[in-house]
Amino acid sequence: MFNYHAQTRVRTAAALWILLLAAGCSTNAPQAPEAVAPVEVAPVQSAEIQHIINGRGVLYAIDQATVLPKINAPVREFYVNRGAHVRKGQLLAELENRDLVAAVAESKSLLDQAEAAYSGVVSATLPDEITKAQTDVRAAKEALDAAQKLLEGRKALLEQGALPRRQVDEANVAFAQARSQHEVALKHLNALEQFGKEAETKQAQAQVEAAKARNQAAQVQLEYSRILSPIDGVIAERPLYAGEMASADKPLLTVMDVSRVVARANIPATQLQHLKVGDPATITSSDASAELRGKVTVVSPALDASSTTAEVWVEAPNPGERCKPGASVQVSILAATVQNAVVIPLAAIMPAKEGAEIVMVVGADSLAHERVIETGIREGDKVQVLKGLNAGERVIVVGGLGLEDKAKVRVEKPGEKADEKSDKKTDEKTDQHDGK
Repeated sequence: MFNYHAQTRVRTAAALWILLLAAGCSTNAPQAPEAVAPVEVAPVQSAEIQHIINGRGVLYAIDQATVLPKINAPVREFYVNRGAHVRKGQLLAELENRDLVAAVAESKSLLDQAEAAYSGVVSATLPDEITKAQTDVRAAKEALDAAQKLLEGRKALLEQGALPRRQVDEANVAFAQARSQHEVALKHLNALEQFGKEAETKQAQAQVEAAKARNQAAQVQLEYSRILSPIDGVIAERPLYAGEMASADKPLLTVMDVSRVVARANIPATQLQHLKVGDPATITSSDASAELRGKVTVVSPALDASSTTAEVWVEAPNPGERCKPGASVQVSILAATVQNAVVIPLAAIMPAKEGAEIVMVVGADSLAHERVIETGIREGDKVQVLKGLNAGERVIVVGGLGLEDKAKVRVEKPGEKADEKSDKKTDEKTDQHDGK
């Protein structure tokens, strides 16, 4: 009985001792340290930033001419092939034109005849008629003078009683007739001198002009058989071969001037307010093998209803004709340059909360402070901040995702965590080697 109670007391005392020991250990145990998040930061800078508007476009030649023949005729000969460089006015091809050459020769003969007839009218015909009319006037004047003398003589004899009145009356009638003939001859001469020469000259001249017009028309038809280049450029298309029929409703040749090119890009309506004619721009080929520097020449005033975009033209020199019309290109337009802007890296912007853009700013207290900002221009990986930040502050660019406001952080240099992991692995390998 004694042993039983003694054992019970011993067990109770041992249990109490264990409980006290456990309580003492719990009281003296150190608390877990507060978690510190490693982050990388970047300074908020005051720097220049450019507003660049990008768009996709299609390349066009600065000038293009589709050559259509004006007459229907077989192609006698081509003087150029596809890819040939030509100058304005250069002979590109000739159509069959023997009938047109004959028509020109015939019309030239008719013109020569009309000109000869005109010379004859001016130099011969009219002077002869005028001379004859002048002779008629002189003869009529002489007849009038004779009739007048005869009448006066008979009147004198009548007064002397040596001649009957009947003969005086006859002389008076003869005088009246002679006077009338003289007046008619005079009027005819005046008409020839004043109007006849002018009328006949005009008639002859009109015949010359008509013959000249026919000759010019024939020459124009002949010129239509000679196909000339309307612009400087390169032959882009030549669908026919010599001997095939050329018709006025089908292109015979296409000439493109690719010394300069125009990229026509569709720009969203929200960006149009920032663009104007003359803005510097860059055209880049789809494979980035060529880059052309130019400027905006057209900003369309109307939107495409289906895409709510407007067409913007960028023109640029094309040295070496490296870029080809029809190619798809990237257009970058410098709309504005802002000096002394507040700029942060794009990586500093956290996912938006309720439509607001957020960054995490590290203060002197080593805490991450959530900050709502308003952004402006974006250029590559740089963003302009209009409100919410000041130059000189530090924003988290790595490690900020998931951080709570006022979380404790430790600023690390870029690549520092990777270096620490590498050092830790090296130490572990060293320890394993020493253990062996």
